[in-house]
Amino acid sequence: MTGKITALDLASGELSEATKAYFAKCEEKLGLVPNVLRAYAFDDKKLRAFTDMYNDLMLGESGLSKLEREMIAVAVSSINHCYYCLTAHGAAVRQLSGDPALGEMMVMNFRAADLSPKQAAMLEFAVKLTEEPAKIVEADRAALRKVGFTDRDIWDIASTASFFNMSNRVAAAIDMRPNDEYHAMAR
Repeated sequence: MTGKITALDLASGELSEATKAYFAKCEEKLGLVPNVLRAYAFDDKKLRAFTDMYNDLMLGESGLSKLEREMIAVAVSSINHCYYCLTAHGAAVRQLSGDPALGEMMVMNFRAADLSPKQAAMLEFAVKLTEEPAKIVEADRAALRKVGFTDRDIWDIASTASFFNMSNRVAAAIDMRPNDEYHAMAR
């Protein structure tokens, strides 16, 4: 991670055995330790809270596909201009969709992408929740139900969008930068 605040600055010492083991697992599965995890390495409790929430939202049981959840991450991060998340989650969209152009369109403007009506409604809701949360009304939820989302799906859309709004703000605050490897993934 580059920038003014680094994981090593925050950790100011050795990583715990639990964190070392978790990072080794990341290296094994992903080929890298995402810089977002390194940024939380200064506090095992904060790292665990972040990873538990992330894993539940992005990998847990849901009516939303993994790709749809990544699309939410990118749409929200595009509104927030989060360099870290646009790079990392744009790569995930490219990888999961098998379509490098989709990942690029999602980063720039999801409305330019060839999306299903269901995906477009999901992303419009996530963007409205990002830009104008106080203006979410029953008609917004009804629009999601009309295209086939359940109330549980609406919860998952809102939770995913909210998580990435929080994450985007932390990334901006500490000048979090994406791992270089993300730039070349799934192209």
